[in-house]
Amino acid sequence: MSTDASTLSREIAVVPKQTALLFIDVQNFAAHRKGAEFKEMPAAEFEAKCGWYFREMETRVIPNMQRLQAACRRAKIEVMYTTIESLTFDGRDRSLDYKITGFHVPKGSWDGKVIDQLAPQGDEIWLPKTSSSVFVSTHVDYVLRNLGIRQLILSGIVTDQCVESAIRDACDLGYLVTQVTDACATYSQERHDASLRAIKGYCRQRTTDQVLAEIA
Repeated sequence: MSTDASTLSREIAVVPKQTALLFIDVQNFAAHRKGAEFKEMPAAEFEAKCGWYFREMETRVIPNMQRLQAACRRAKIEVMYTTIESLTFDGRDRSLDYKITGFHVPKGSWDGKVIDQLAPQGDEIWLPKTSSSVFVSTHVDYVLRNLGIRQLILSGIVTDQCVESAIRDACDLGYLVTQVTDACATYSQERHDASLRAIKGYCRQRTTDQVLAEIA
């Protein structure tokens, strides 16, 4: 990859040997209908707040994530995961923001696991986090540099919170980021679209089909 200022660009296709696919928070807590974030919610409230989100996840987003995961495994691209999960049972190590928000995923809990549809295989790397950005509360940057990674494919939830945070921090740390627009989700189409517009100056945005064509 050139570092000549005249040729610098975000529009660089995926180079498998220097790329990792990173899934953000696709876990039981926030991506399963019985996750702790939703399980106490009355049915009517659940439908009003989360109905669209889960229909989108189940019919479009998770299938796209599975396609990305399979393609990256075939291409020997590192597949990595981060999930919200404390290092303690009582969550005392959580960020202040997570404590205020009420996010609590105890160490080793079912809520902290990647959903079954995307379960890690073999020695794929998974990092628990306790802040919005995986780059703040984990050593993911250290791991990526040890792996020789310079490009990231990002997919996950939610688009306008933890995904955005990861993109901004990754770019500031010197990674080239491809956000897979139809393999991310948040709680409404309006929020999703607004986030894509807001973050597009930091990353390259592609659909699942476009990324798969590059990898192939």
